[in-house]
Amino acid sequence: MTERAVLAYSGGLDTSVTIRWLVDQGFEVHAVVVDVGQQDDFAGLVERGMHAGATTVRVADAVDRFAAGYLTRAIVANALYEGAYPMVSGLARPCITEEVVRVARELGAGTVAHGCTGKGNDQVRFEVSFMVLAPDLRIVAPIRDANMAREKALALAAEWGIAVPAVSSTYSVDENLWGRTVECGPLEDPWVAPPEDAFARTAPPEARPSEPAEVVLAFERGVPVGIDGEPRSLPDIVRSLDVLGGAYGFGRVDMIENRRVGIKSRELYEVPGALSIIRAHRALEDLTLERDLAHHKPALEARWADLVYDGQWFGPLRAAIDAYIGSTQRDVTGEVRLRYEPGSCTVVGRRSDRSLYDLSLATYGGDDAFDHADAAGYLRLYGLPLKVWAARQGGSP
Repeated sequence: MTERAVLAYSGGLDTSVTIRWLVDQGFEVHAVVVDVGQQDDFAGLVERGMHAGATTVRVADAVDRFAAGYLTRAIVANALYEGAYPMVSGLARPCITEEVVRVARELGAGTVAHGCTGKGNDQVRFEVSFMVLAPDLRIVAPIRDANMAREKALALAAEWGIAVPAVSSTYSVDENLWGRTVECGPLEDPWVAPPEDAFARTAPPEARPSEPAEVVLAFERGVPVGIDGEPRSLPDIVRSLDVLGGAYGFGRVDMIENRRVGIKSRELYEVPGALSIIRAHRALEDLTLERDLAHHKPALEARWADLVYDGQWFGPLRAAIDAYIGSTQRDVTGEVRLRYEPGSCTVVGRRSDRSLYDLSLATYGGDDAFDHADAAGYLRLYGLPLKVWAARQGGSP
């Protein structure tokens, strides 16, 4: 009986070559394209996969599930890997894995496959997720295990008559609702400025509007729910801010990042919608979170981002941190006003019925309700330990 393999299929160079490789190894290949909001020609992907030799190529609509189950958690966690990257790929991979495993169970397949390289993070995300969700299934990774260089994959695609997008010969691109990632080609030299042809979602400097634009983003319990007073779905909000921020050239991230496999890599990201939302969410938390809670949460946010980046989505620590972060969002409800100008997005206003900002305490004007007499006694007690230390031990470390 022919062994069935279910492949996490993107339609790009590596996964298209993987289909043919698996077929040549005797597998009956079922490719799964998971729609997590990428801007792709899905009909073209299906045609390419079938031409490469797949028995079936199915497209699974997971946009709403991706937004509700993954992006909402990233937003309330203000999730940025190494303080910069909103983890476009890291959030999508466990969502894709869930669908691949579902199809494998439906078909009775004994093998799951991916097209990742040995240097990438995605092999970790896919395989660790497979190990948790379907530990009984065999995992195959032809591109990695054959140590197949990009040039070799391109040569095989040409030999087998597999048409791949022109950009595949220059860059490796991944995208979804949360943003777009680009690597390889000219970007491998960290001294070289990113060429404009590497960008697709953000406008070049000469095409950006000169007049600023403002939007008001509404949140309920930490999650965006509307723009300018109009209720909107999360996917619609992300897309709208992606288009607006992208028009102003906001959301470009060019970073040297530390991969899970131990190497540094130069990565380019276009994430105008994601960065806009996280920036607004942080501003609303500034207004609504109690001081100690606001100071403690960022440490767990950074740990959460590390876990997701490192493929630990289905691990117990991520779930436990989610429970903590979820408890902090009860009062993170209100509105944030964002202003877009060429290359930037700035928070210019925030308001909430749950705000902890008290004008009568904060003002320096005549309506000041703060009792200044309390400060002297507070400072005597606050500084007392250091005063005793200086008197008894000389005051120098």
